[in-house]
Amino acid sequence: MIVDCAIYHEGRRTEGPQDFSEALARARAEGDSFLWVGLHEPTEEEFDLVSTEFGLHELAVEDALKAHQRPKLEVYDDSLFMVLKPVVYEPDSDTVSTGELMLFVGDCFVVTVRHGEGAPLKAVRQRLEAEPELLAHGPTTVLYAVSDAVVDHYTDVAAELQTDLEELEAQIFSPTTGGRDTKDTASRIYTFKRQLLEFRRATGPLAQPVQRLASAGVPFVNAKSQPFFRDVDDHLMRANEAVEGLDRLLSDILSAHLAQVSVRQNDDMRKISAWAAMAAVPTMLAGVYGMNFDHMPELHWAWSYPALIVLMVLLEFGLYRLFKRRGWL
Repeated sequence: MIVDCAIYHEGRRTEGPQDFSEALARARAEGDSFLWVGLHEPTEEEFDLVSTEFGLHELAVEDALKAHQRPKLEVYDDSLFMVLKPVVYEPDSDTVSTGELMLFVGDCFVVTVRHGEGAPLKAVRQRLEAEPELLAHGPTTVLYAVSDAVVDHYTDVAAELQTDLEELEAQIFSPTTGGRDTKDTASRIYTFKRQLLEFRRATGPLAQPVQRLASAGVPFVNAKSQPFFRDVDDHLMRANEAVEGLDRLLSDILSAHLAQVSVRQNDDMRKISAWAAMAAVPTMLAGVYGMNFDHMPELHWAWSYPALIVLMVLLEFGLYRLFKRRGWL
């Protein structure tokens, strides 16, 4: 569906014709104007009208309709095509989800296509409309503002994940719990790992497109915007470093947890072995004296039964003290 459509003349919004062709012609005729069309999960029929009027490349149109694209930047004859993946943090479930945002930037038009709920386009448009001196620089301003908003939100999400990871780490290595719920702990670590992977798929591939925008010679991009895109690139580097740090820390936590589980299993095996050894002694003595042979030492001695019981108790007590001193019990 078409969310918004407006012509911006010298940075100020003016309502244009409903027909895209007339609106685009008017923007070109006025000068210092451009048309901004916003779409949300358009159907193929809806987007055919837009792509025809703006002369968008068929390969870029296919990517915009199908979604599920990696962040990238492609330059065609009549427009520039960029894919971003906004990231959303769900505080109720402590999970990360991604959307998709495509931008077509031409000589005097911008077409934004949003998939999912993670794109901050409404807030970006309102902020830019409140600063007409920025919008006066043309479509490049929209490209910069959208990229900056998406990348800045990466940093916020990374901070939320950092908090969640610290809580997970504290729970795993808490003296009270000791990470004893191994199945639940391993599941949480794996789920967190999947979230970081989803996050990296959004931030990692975006580095090269932003670096291209920060350099000279990219068509449909104002040369004076390079310092602004370098700032976006700097923020993106910080977000990528934060994600890498979270991933390394999570791997360390997983390794430490597995070592903790291994130590606990060894401790359990020592205890089992100690109790088995203690149970073997009276079993052996009872087995020997339970064979009912006629000629056995002390078989007809009156004190043989209580002596055997006392011997069992003494041996059990000795083994218990030995295993207790070595930390096996």
